[in-house]
Amino acid sequence: MYKEIDLSRIKTVSIHNRKSKVSHRDMARLYQKGSRLCEFLETLPPVLKAKDFKAVVSAVASARKLGKPIVWMMGAHIIKCGLSPIVVDLMERKIITTVCLNGAGVIHDAELAAFGHTSEDVAENLVNGTFGMSQETAELINGALKMGKENQLGYGESIGKRLVEDNVPHKGLSICAAGFRLRTPVLVFVGIGTEITHQHPSTDGGTIGELSMRDFRIFCQQLTELSIGGVVLNIGSAVILPEVFLKALTVVRNLGYPAEGFTAANFDMIQHYRPSENVVTRPTRGGGKGYQITGHHELMIPLLAAAVIEQVE
Repeated sequence: MYKEIDLSRIKTVSIHNRKSKVSHRDMARLYQKGSRLCEFLETLPPVLKAKDFKAVVSAVASARKLGKPIVWMMGAHIIKCGLSPIVVDLMERKIITTVCLNGAGVIHDAELAAFGHTSEDVAENLVNGTFGMSQETAELINGALKMGKENQLGYGESIGKRLVEDNVPHKGLSICAAGFRLRTPVLVFVGIGTEITHQHPSTDGGTIGELSMRDFRIFCQQLTELSIGGVVLNIGSAVILPEVFLKALTVVRNLGYPAEGFTAANFDMIQHYRPSENVVTRPTRGGGKGYQITGHHELMIPLLAAAVIEQVE
C-alpha cells in the first residue's frame, strides 16, 4: 500500500469571492428570425474572438468617421475567392483608403477585368511548359508598366490607368481600376521572378523595380497619418506585405512621425509568424491594439465588410 494525501485539511474559498472570467451576462443571445445584421452581431457572446471581431469592426468604423487611414493589405487569394466586388465597394465608401497587393494580386485583378477569368491549372500546365505563358496577360501587364514608367506612375496606378483607358469589359471588378478612378492608392510590391509575367521577353526588371519602389515611397507617405485611430488590416498575405509594412513603418518613425496608437489586425485561414509579429505584435507594442482573426476569407471578409457598413451608415 502507498501513502495517500489527506484531503480533509484542504482550505476552501467562497465562489462569491473568487474572480470568474465568465458570467451570465456573457452568454450568447438567441437569434430572432428577421433580425438585421447589426442585431445578429449583438447576439454574439462578448468573449474571445467574437469580442475581438467586434473591436476590429468598431476600430474601422471609427477610423472612417475620423478620416484616418484604413490600410487594406491583401494576398492574391482574396481575389480568387471572389471578393473583389466587396473590396471595390469598400473603396467607394472610403472605408478603404489604401490597398496593398503583391504581384499575383495584380495579375488576377487584371485578368478578371480584361478577360473575365483567371487562375490557371498550375500542375497541369507546368507539365508541358505552358504555365504562365499567356501572351495577352504579359502584354497587358508589361505594356501598362512601360507606359507607367514614361509617366512616372506607380505600379498599381499604371495597371489601373491601362484598364480604365482600355475600357476592359469587366473593369467594375478591378481593384486597380477602382483605385485609378477613385484616386485611392493601390500599391504593388513585387519580387523579381515571382510572377508569371516575368517569364516573357517583354519584361523589364528595371521598370518593375522603379515602379514598385515608387509605390513603397507612396506607402510610407500614407502611413504618416496612421497615429491615434488609424487601422491596418492584413488579409491573406503571409510574407511579402507584412515585411513591406514593417519597413515602411520604420521609415515613417525614423522621419519623426509617431505612427502609434493604431489598430492592426490579421485575417487569415492559418496564422503565420510574419503577420503575427510584423503586423499585429511589434508595430503596436508602443501603443495601439493588435488582433488575429482566423477563418476562411470567403466567409470572414463579407462579414467584416457588412458589419463595418452597418456601423458607419
